[in-house]
Amino acid sequence: MSARSADLLGHPKGLAFLFATEMWERFSYYGMRALLVLYMVDHLLAPERAQSAIGLGALKQGLEFLLGPLAPQPFASQIYGLYTGFVYLTPILGGWLADRWLGRRYTVILGAALMMAGHFMMASEGLFLLALVTLALGNGAFKPNIVTQVGGLYRQDDPRRDRAFSIFYVGINVGGFFAPLVSGTIGETLGWHYGFASAGVGMAIGLAIYLLGLPSLPMETAPTPVAERAQTRGDGRALLGLLLLAPPAILFWAAYEQQGNTIALWAERFTDRHVDLLFWRGEIPVTWFQAVNPLMIFLFTPPLVALWARLAAAGREPSTIVKLSLGCFCLGLSYLILVFAAETRGEGLSSWLWLAAYFALLTLGELCFSPITLSLVSRLAPPRSRSMAMGAWFLTMFAGNFLGGWLGGFWSSFSGAGFFALIAGAAVAAGAMIELTRRFRSGLIPD
Repeated sequence: MSARSADLLGHPKGLAFLFATEMWERFSYYGMRALLVLYMVDHLLAPERAQSAIGLGALKQGLEFLLGPLAPQPFASQIYGLYTGFVYLTPILGGWLADRWLGRRYTVILGAALMMAGHFMMASEGLFLLALVTLALGNGAFKPNIVTQVGGLYRQDDPRRDRAFSIFYVGINVGGFFAPLVSGTIGETLGWHYGFASAGVGMAIGLAIYLLGLPSLPMETAPTPVAERAQTRGDGRALLGLLLLAPPAILFWAAYEQQGNTIALWAERFTDRHVDLLFWRGEIPVTWFQAVNPLMIFLFTPPLVALWARLAAAGREPSTIVKLSLGCFCLGLSYLILVFAAETRGEGLSSWLWLAAYFALLTLGELCFSPITLSLVSRLAPPRSRSMAMGAWFLTMFAGNFLGGWLGGFWSSFSGAGFFALIAGAAVAAGAMIELTRRFRSGLIPD
């Protein structure tokens, strides 16, 4: 049901509040993520501190029982993969909680409060693992319900719906752009814990904005008891269509999420970060590379949307399925660029320009894949279970991040070129799988 609010620049006013709330939430998430692997490898997992975090020793023993001995870098990669994976596992719980008990508004508030607390807990080494658990639970409550509220601002047949998700996606990347520049710089210069605390401040601002915007957000009906839920045949076909996309989505996210893991190590240890430009000279901080992808989102989104519009007017716009496979192939090409960079650097350092080219192709791939899937899930999900369906879709990100953490563990044992070729292969395989569904999907996935 649409919110009772006047339009703002052609869209409901509630979109601006959701945009700003998500922007600050992503600021907090990406600010913490930019520091996480570097913090573990360079500080927390040092021998003199390895037992300072409650439960860290037990976690390492459990992982080594399954995977064999783990040096600090592979152990950090496994923790990164587990954390980012569970960030996308918990949304199905948040969707269930909203659809059946609390409603979307109260569940978003609960999630934001938990994430704020988790970021401040990161300032204590002893609470490291508990902080990660708190952040994952908070994200699970927050993420699926704020996304579904975007769709709730519009009727099902409103042509502004897809554009609204593109606008909302820009909000995600505004936060993602400033997070490494602010939290990353604070963490690298003033201290890790100050960087994590700045992420908590960002989440507090996001929560305040959401509370101010409540009158402009979609009105909710009471959560529907389980006994009253009925699934139509059409709902089943729609969910089956999404299920077909799950395996390639998992591979896509496993490759994509290396940018916060092994790419950070490549930037720190194997990249010449000295620049000499007309407007700036100096060394690029490692965490700043995490801002390149969201910056390129701003630069690439308007021309890409304009391109789709021109192609649509000519009757030549690619179908949804083609856009998804194109996104996977662009992601694969981004890692092939790093294969070339690793092969040609010899014993020296690789130019930072190779990373810039990597991020350019990765961003194009993301724009063809991520917002398209969000809009697709919003359209196909049964109305009464939309939050749970969105949460279920985030399970592909859970599995992809978990797989990405496992793949990142090979960083220390592979050559740079060999590792990047492995990741490129995963992305290309995802594109090939999506292309196969064009022949066998039988109308389950709309064009």
